[in-house]
Amino acid sequence: MNFKTSSNLSPQQVQSGLKYIVKEGVAAEIMVSLTGGTFLVAMALHLGASNFQIGLLASLPILTNIFQLISVWLVKKYRNRRAISVVTSFIARFALVIIGLLPVLSSGVGGVEVLIFLLSIHYLFGSISGGTWNSWMKDLIPDSILGKYFSHRTRITQIVSVSFNLLIAFLVDYIKARHPEDVTNSYFIMVLTGAVVGMVGVYLLSRANEPTPVVPQDNVLKQLVKPLRDVNFRNLMIFNSFWAFALNLAVPFFTVFMMKTIGLSLTYIMALTITGQLSGILSVKMWGRYADRYSNKTIINICAPVYILCILAMAFAAVPAVQMYSVLVLVLINVFSGISTSGINLALNNIGMKLAPQEDATAYISAKNIIISFFSAVAPLVGGLAADFFTSHSLVWNIEWKSDTQSTMLNLINLEGWNFFFIIGGALALLSLRTLRKVRENGEVQKKRVVIYMRGKMRKNIARGAKRSMEYSPSVISENFRKGLMHMFN
Repeated sequence: MNFKTSSNLSPQQVQSGLKYIVKEGVAAEIMVSLTGGTFLVAMALHLGASNFQIGLLASLPILTNIFQLISVWLVKKYRNRRAISVVTSFIARFALVIIGLLPVLSSGVGGVEVLIFLLSIHYLFGSISGGTWNSWMKDLIPDSILGKYFSHRTRITQIVSVSFNLLIAFLVDYIKARHPEDVTNSYFIMVLTGAVVGMVGVYLLSRANEPTPVVPQDNVLKQLVKPLRDVNFRNLMIFNSFWAFALNLAVPFFTVFMMKTIGLSLTYIMALTITGQLSGILSVKMWGRYADRYSNKTIINICAPVYILCILAMAFAAVPAVQMYSVLVLVLINVFSGISTSGINLALNNIGMKLAPQEDATAYISAKNIIISFFSAVAPLVGGLAADFFTSHSLVWNIEWKSDTQSTMLNLINLEGWNFFFIIGGALALLSLRTLRKVRENGEVQKKRVVIYMRGKMRKNIARGAKRSMEYSPSVISENFRKGLMHMFN
């Protein structure tokens, strides 16, 4: 396989490479849908995972990012990011193949410990691949279309994710209801299917072109120290780390909360997840356009408060006595969290690439990912360890109205179990926004100006829609028809 780099890629080669990256993203999203996220939590719970093991599974993808240090050394040694990314992606996804074949390879199906071990290999080599991939993309994608391209790629991959998540949810619930004896094997078959699709993604990745990397002569340690000495980039890492810790203290346990506390089936949970993804799909193009026009920091300042409110609202989702009311609350939470996270994720990815100098891009982005990963990984572990304590404690606040004949109780707050994490996580995320003020980005625009522009744009769209609807009202149609007849006969 030819992994040669080129110092000057033609526009056609760049466009071809960008198309392959989109296709690889689709394959990767199918793989993730079948091997991670809500599906992985449900699989682990079925295999008897403890709260700590659930937290460990949630932290593995980020905990293993420390191995992006290896990617910096490999790029310096071999000067070929595509070859490194393809080889390490193959090893990472081969670990999923082994997981899928566990029922065949062993007399008894592997337990949670075996699952965690193999997933550690998967995420470890995946993190090495990710470190080189980010640097590769920075050189391949022109800065002027960074937001537009990644919003386009994200929109397509999320559409695929929505379709597969819904299919998986129905399939798992159907097997549980009709063929409960096959549930365990069905989980492993799905993982194997995801691994095979992931291997197709490795092939697509190998087809994308790579510009010749600019590799600094400094050793790996000196390269990793550079982003720490860069005041502006260091401020970005401080904010991103604080934000990641706050979110990962609460968000990984949303699925557990909905399954155990509210009592929702996997189909309901997947449907809610899809609701959030659809909201993200519909809004990510807008965020990409605004990120290129204004700045990524402005997008974060708009979206982050909305997402924090969604986390805090999650704590009150189980308060209604009727489950259907809880579902309605969760729908609203997922709609607004989908809109906000699509903007936050896009902006955080773009601003990291934008602020990293070209000659040190691999070191800068890897250092950022490693530091953020540490805080992201610690958070769910803390949550998993503290889960038993919060399970046995609750905070109740009621208002009681008494008369001689009757008593009426109004429940204002009823926090227990995971609800404490949502409140704490939301409060910490709110505090993290204070650190974002120190980050400087070219083209930065005040949040208020962008919000005013967005409101004006929304009003124009509503007015335009109203005008179009008026054009098709019965009175207007009859008047236009009358004028047409007069024109024909005069």
